[in-house]
Amino acid sequence: MADVAYSPAAQQSSIPCKSSSTGSGRPTSAWGILILLSVGVLIAYIDRTSIASVLADRPFISYFALTDVQRGWVNAAFFWSYAVVQVPMGWIVDRYGVKLPYTLCFGIWCLATAVTGAVATLYALLLLRLIVGVAESAVIPASYRWIRDNFDERRAGSAVGIFAAGNKLGPALGAPVAAWLIVHYDWRMMFFATGLLGLAWLVPWIGLVRNDLPSAAERQERHRRASAVSLRAIIASPVVWGTMISSFCYGYFTFYCMSWMPSYLVEERGLSLQASGLYTFFSFAGIAVVAVLAGWMADRIIARGGDAVFVRKAFVVAGFIGGCTVIFGAYATSLHVALFWNVFSLSWLGLATANNLALCRLTLIPRQAVGLTTGVQQVALSLSGGVSASVSGWLLHISGGYDMPILVIVLFCLIGAGATVVLMRREWAPQISGTTDKEASAQEC
Repeated sequence: MADVAYSPAAQQSSIPCKSSSTGSGRPTSAWGILILLSVGVLIAYIDRTSIASVLADRPFISYFALTDVQRGWVNAAFFWSYAVVQVPMGWIVDRYGVKLPYTLCFGIWCLATAVTGAVATLYALLLLRLIVGVAESAVIPASYRWIRDNFDERRAGSAVGIFAAGNKLGPALGAPVAAWLIVHYDWRMMFFATGLLGLAWLVPWIGLVRNDLPSAAERQERHRRASAVSLRAIIASPVVWGTMISSFCYGYFTFYCMSWMPSYLVEERGLSLQASGLYTFFSFAGIAVVAVLAGWMADRIIARGGDAVFVRKAFVVAGFIGGCTVIFGAYATSLHVALFWNVFSLSWLGLATANNLALCRLTLIPRQAVGLTTGVQQVALSLSGGVSASVSGWLLHISGGYDMPILVIVLFCLIGAGATVVLMRREWAPQISGTTDKEASAQEC
């Protein structure tokens, strides 16, 4: 039976929507394309997080004469440009489809990553990180646009969990692979290899995913449907503000780990660069596995009659509370205890990963505006990366250690749990203007 998507206003509707297909028109498994999307975001996260490993590499730091504050700038540059383009990119995929924008942007960010290996100045390094951020802005709005069109509420948690595993396995694989390339070759080769090898993903993407670029008449109809949920209605929704707060808080922790974990393990805990890559792998592999399992568990509870909003909120809050255990690692005197809590806290945050994403971008959001709403939410998530990378660098500079940056993580985890409880309510979701619920459900297909 084909997977179909459901309107938040009519979750029990049985109106089928268009399924994924190949360019030749033959049906393609929605799960197969989902795995391809997961691999795509994995490559994106390898490209965006490889910089963290080189920022723990002494020859790289010496080559550019970087201070701790400048290391924060380099980490943050990607996130600032990524944040700025999220809303326009969401607008584009809602109206012009997923395949073409994603294809162009994928090629650009892979090439920009490869070219980074040839730069000789800090300004050129920052410029290329900004370009990678702009190009990667397509990943999340395009992917959730596609997921919303192909999976219903009973499968949303599992689908999002599988997809989210990609953006956790990216740092998990990227850290040790980047460290190995740096140690055995140098930082230049690391950028060349990670950038150029990623281009191979475009072959199955172009060959298997149908061309969904609409005709002029279809674009006009898409524009009409997408306009039924205005940007003003999205911004006015308490749910959207709740998702932005929770996304920022979630992202602050995960992006800290992507940006600073290798440096923390090398400088604070005395590990080698290769060992730091291995423990970074364990942390992100842990959150990926927990994210998939938590999404599947929530789906099973919902399929048996559980309220989707309540169930997913419970998982999200549990994930944020579990993330607070990172503080135990910061104050541990034993290396093994510190490493345990380092891995456990990020892994446990995986309870929130798939369910927060399903809640914020599928369960409570009308399909017409998934791309645009995801773009708005991604602004907050992207800003969390820039803030986390730069503020952590500043706190490290003024305090001389990593305790203060980790205390800030705990604060944001608590804020994220509170925002989820208070603001994630079905009646506060963005409203579809000018239609009845039945008409809105029909329009979405």
